Amino acid sequence: MKIGIIGSGNIGATAARLFVKAGHHVGISNSRRGEGLDTLISELGSNAKAMSIEDAARFGDIVLIAIPFGKYETLPSDAFKGKVVIDAGNYYPDRDGKFPQLDNDEVTSSELLLAHLKEARLVKAFNTIWFQHLGTQGNSNLPLEDRRAIFIAGDDSQAKEIVAKLIEEIGFAAVDNGFLHEGGRNQQPGTEVYNKDLTPKTAATLLS
Repeated sequence: MKIGIIGSGNIGATAARLFVKAGHHVGISNSRRGEGLDTLISELGSNAKAMSIEDAARFGDIVLIAIPFGKYETLPSDAFKGKVVIDAGNYYPDRDGKFPQLDNDEVTSSELLLAHLKEARLVKAFNTIWFQHLGTQGNSNLPLEDRRAIFIAGDDSQAKEIVAKLIEEIGFAAVDNGFLHEGGRNQQPGTEVYNKDLTPKTAATLLS
């Protein structure tokens, strides 16, 4: 499968390593149209390419967005049409600037991103796990019930199934947190599941 990655920071680069190891083809981008990614691409090997943000979005069957939330409106919205999009971002006011509709809890950051991306199939995921844990705690040899949980939320059930399978391929277990409005809210910084090492069973208990 082809996976586009928007953002080459901690989460983007770590996810790229995991996806390539699982046998996928990766197109990774940054704000400099892929410049400066030579060392990472050399590490990832022939299944990875550096490209512009728009090219990475059009390249991927799945597109992972891992950029600071405050920059979401810079994304070329048309390039994501019909794509399964993984939103790995979080809203941090001190970094991203103030968004009154988020501060007032009227909407979630994922809903704002989805409104910007035209006809994307958005799933909130990979935003509750520290990048170092993402890189080291996946274990495909464990049964699903014993793996670390990665939470997903979204309104497109088929898109969630696709993302859940990808999560399982890299050694984690996907836990469905519901629809985007409530599920995404329950995955925000400071919530009970944020940056917590949970199995699906302990997660279910916590969320019940």
